[in-house]
Amino acid sequence: MASSAPPVARPSSRAARGPARPPAPRPVGVAVVAFEGISSFHLAVPGVVFGESLKPPNPFTLRICAAEPQPLRTSAGYQISGLASLRALQQAQIVVVPSWRNVAERPPQALLQALRAAHARGALVVGLCLGAHVLAEAGLLHGRRATTHWEYAREMAARFPQVQVQPDVLYVEDGGVMTSAGTAAGLDACLQIVRERLGAERANQAARRLVIPPHREGGQAQFIEQPLPLTAGGSRLARLVERVRERLHEPHDLDGLAAEARMSRRSFTRQFKALTGTSVLQWLLSERLQRAQQLLEQTDQSIERVAELAGFGSAEALRHHFRAAFDRTPTQWRRQFRG
Repeated sequence: MASSAPPVARPSSRAARGPARPPAPRPVGVAVVAFEGISSFHLAVPGVVFGESLKPPNPFTLRICAAEPQPLRTSAGYQISGLASLRALQQAQIVVVPSWRNVAERPPQALLQALRAAHARGALVVGLCLGAHVLAEAGLLHGRRATTHWEYAREMAARFPQVQVQPDVLYVEDGGVMTSAGTAAGLDACLQIVRERLGAERANQAARRLVIPPHREGGQAQFIEQPLPLTAGGSRLARLVERVRERLHEPHDLDGLAAEARMSRRSFTRQFKALTGTSVLQWLLSERLQRAQQLLEQTDQSIERVAELAGFGSAEALRHHFRAAFDRTPTQWRRQFRG
């Protein structure tokens, strides 16, 4: 009997294809609502975050639509026209109301109805700055947590008692509705949407192109008394923050950090909040979650090792905080953004 030929070694299908790549992001339609008297800056915020800040592949397709007859005059005095109608909201996965001209003025009924319909079919509806008042008029914030510019938070709470107004946070999402504080907080809110859709690394890349902080937690205070303290103690504290970012895997506590900054516990706590807008423990948790996101997206480290490198100590602790912050497990996050 003739001997059979030796089997030929074949590369596995995975090896033949090369390293796994993240799946191509699905197209996401974004409709931004413009109106008579709109601020040029507020209109530009979603455009710059979902548009030019993202390198290809960019899944976001942006359409500006008019809530009122065109041309629309901006607060800067120039006019804009050629905008889509409110029918654009019917196909969008994200609908953004970037502001509103007067919180005491009821928005057009057609706009309120279009916002309700968009939310009912599952679109994320976003009210930036005074745009939160438009969402409240549409009834989308009834029984939900929301925020707005601090100067108008008390008025919002009085006019809409069914809304759980949180006046001292940057942004908040509740039940498919996101609201933000004033002006620059709109950038933070839009970057958070990018982070949820595309992952932490793409959001950080966008932030770098915009030359803004890569991540500010929604629960961070609207006011930061002194972003860059000029005192000697403040300089020591700023340097300490950078050192801790490099040593997140090490255990840190309030007393140890205060001693490293050569401050009393009370002075350290006060100055730390002035620098970061949040407490020491909340800042540490936020930084560690960001580090875990990056490790999950960019490495093949085990969940246990990610937990150690990010400073959570155990996989159980990482899973607990990750689910509380992002409503998904670390494994689900990795699967979503690495394929």
